[in-house]
Amino acid sequence: YLIKRQNLDILNIPVAEITRQYMVYVELMKAVQLELAAEYLVMAAMLAEIKSRLLLPRSPDVDAGDEDPRAELVRRLQEYERFKQAAESIDQLPREGRDTVTVSIDASACQAEKLKPVVTLREVMLAFKDVLKRAEMFSHHQIKMEPLSVRERMSHILGCLGDESFVEFTQLFSVEEGRGGVVVSLLAILELIKGSVIEMIQSEPFGPIYVKKPGLEDESTTT
Repeated sequence: YLIKRQNLDILNIPVAEITRQYMVYVELMKAVQLELAAEYLVMAAMLAEIKSRLLLPRSPDVDAGDEDPRAELVRRLQEYERFKQAAESIDQLPREGRDTVTVSIDASACQAEKLKPVVTLREVMLAFKDVLKRAEMFSHHQIKMEPLSVRERMSHILGCLGDESFVEFTQLFSVEEGRGGVVVSLLAILELIKGSVIEMIQSEPFGPIYVKKPGLEDESTTT
């Protein structure tokens, strides 16, 4: 920190000045009653040793090629710088609890509602076409019956539903009545739907059309 603050060359450290500043820093830590770590004391001793070796005259017996006493300090500082840079790189990675939050959801009790397909007018008319085709078979031997009004047929259809949850659309027609009878039934069904008295649903796309009273739920539509 002291070397970096003064933009000093790590390979040419003025040991005397750095040692002086380091000891001032250690004394400051004592003054504010901070606990001194062992590494601080080791570094202080190392700086003192280097300073003394530099101040003392060199013995003639010592080889001139001996390692500079500052070399070990330089090695440690370089190693420290590598670890510091690695720690900063790791700190930039996303950290759970700081940058990301893990969300846990218990979905064991959740029930997903299966959306029912929308019954289109085209599908209704295609289903009615089949009913009408069967009704044509009775057109030649149709029994003369009193004409039934749409309102009366509406009451009849509601009676057919009764307590049943669902009735298939085609079951609400009596093909024996011929074309006229099934047309009256269709008009009655459309009037009941218009007044929200009954509803049309499908359990699957392009599946059979069912008629039901509002508020009744099909167990097969929820999972």
